[in-house]
Amino acid sequence: MVGVYASGSHSATMTSIGLFALQHRGQESAGVAASDHGRIRVHTGMGLVSEAFRDGDIDRVTGEMAIGHTRYSTTGASRSANAQPLIVDGLNGPLAVAHNGNIINSRQLREQIQSQWDCDFQTSTDSEVVAHLLANAPGKTWPEKVFYAMPRMQGAFSLALLTPDAVIAVRDPLGIRPLCLGRLENGWAVASETCALDHMQAEFTRELEPGEVVVIDREGVHSAIYGDAGRRGRALCVFEWIYFARPDSVMDGRLMHTVREEMGAQLAREHPVDADLVIGIPDSSTSAAVGFARESGVPFANGLVRNRYVGRTFIEPEQQRRDRGVRQKFNPMPAVISGKRLVVVDDSIVRGTTTPHVVDLLRRAGAAEVHLRVCAPPIKHPCYLGVDMATRQELIAANMSIPEIRDLTGADSLGYLSVRGLMNLVHGQQGGFCDACFTGNYPVPVQLELTKQSLERATA
Repeated sequence: MVGVYASGSHSATMTSIGLFALQHRGQESAGVAASDHGRIRVHTGMGLVSEAFRDGDIDRVTGEMAIGHTRYSTTGASRSANAQPLIVDGLNGPLAVAHNGNIINSRQLREQIQSQWDCDFQTSTDSEVVAHLLANAPGKTWPEKVFYAMPRMQGAFSLALLTPDAVIAVRDPLGIRPLCLGRLENGWAVASETCALDHMQAEFTRELEPGEVVVIDREGVHSAIYGDAGRRGRALCVFEWIYFARPDSVMDGRLMHTVREEMGAQLAREHPVDADLVIGIPDSSTSAAVGFARESGVPFANGLVRNRYVGRTFIEPEQQRRDRGVRQKFNPMPAVISGKRLVVVDDSIVRGTTTPHVVDLLRRAGAAEVHLRVCAPPIKHPCYLGVDMATRQELIAANMSIPEIRDLTGADSLGYLSVRGLMNLVHGQQGGFCDACFTGNYPVPVQLELTKQSLERATA
């Protein structure tokens, strides 16, 4: 998710550069909306950014203010109608919305909005619920409207909003999803991660505070924080640090690559093993594997080659596509690993359906032993706040013991990073992380029966 206000510039072009940097956060669809003399234009398309934007598409989205989005669906199917940014009309004119997160009371909100304002819903996403709520909320200014909506939206929401006159960035009161601000030569930018600011040649200024609303217009940057949001603590998703964020992004003042190296080192202390080589499952586990090797004294090696033209399989919307992606994604190097006892570092095991493929690849390439080490604790609970982690019935660690998982994967041994070890590492300058997928301690009340397709039925 990206927002740009750059005076005298074609901001959609700058926004698309930021979206390329954030491709790892969503692969299903992409889009850009821009404001030009009071009119908002939008272009969206299915697939990767390079597929959604063809020759000339960005050129037609004119204006010095723009927002953009890459979609990873957590509510609503993967189809063109659900691509973002979404545009709705309200009391203060048109509004474009890009949303990262998940609104867990979206179905109830949708019913209330339809009853109160008779809104016409065109999609099956919680993001459209957010858009209509903001567009119709009482208030003379957009911050007033956002502050009206905040306590009514339960869950996670980092937002980039576009009005005819401003770009607005919003972070939910618990700061569950990341959002940062950067300075351009001729304006300002907001993004989900600092790596996008780097690619846009924006100077990172700071992360938005939980509950903060930042308005960027021709008069500059204006900020306000909702109520006591900052004093109520923070619950940043720890999975951002384990997997989602790019290793070159900075959160809480810490480089993700360095944090993941520390996770790997802690994993080596908790689960040492006598081995010949440490390899990571590229690319998301490479940093942790380097840390494991450094701490253990076992040499690091590149034993798997990743096909760069296959995207992130974790965020694929269907299991069949995830399985096919893993088979196409990796290729072992027998000359490196044949006859070797391997420590194989992975970032997480969720459903347990793809890990056996990787272990089998290494066995067939001649590995003498395969010892799995996971730099996340066992995932036992679904995420309802912006990560599509399946149902509890599908989560392997919720239904099997660690020895049973080891046997299923075909590994010689299996060790997970402990919750305490992880949380001791990640507590940074501000502290406060959501670890509900490991512990079941959700920062907000959740509906355990909530499903990704709940609004599909409402739309039908």
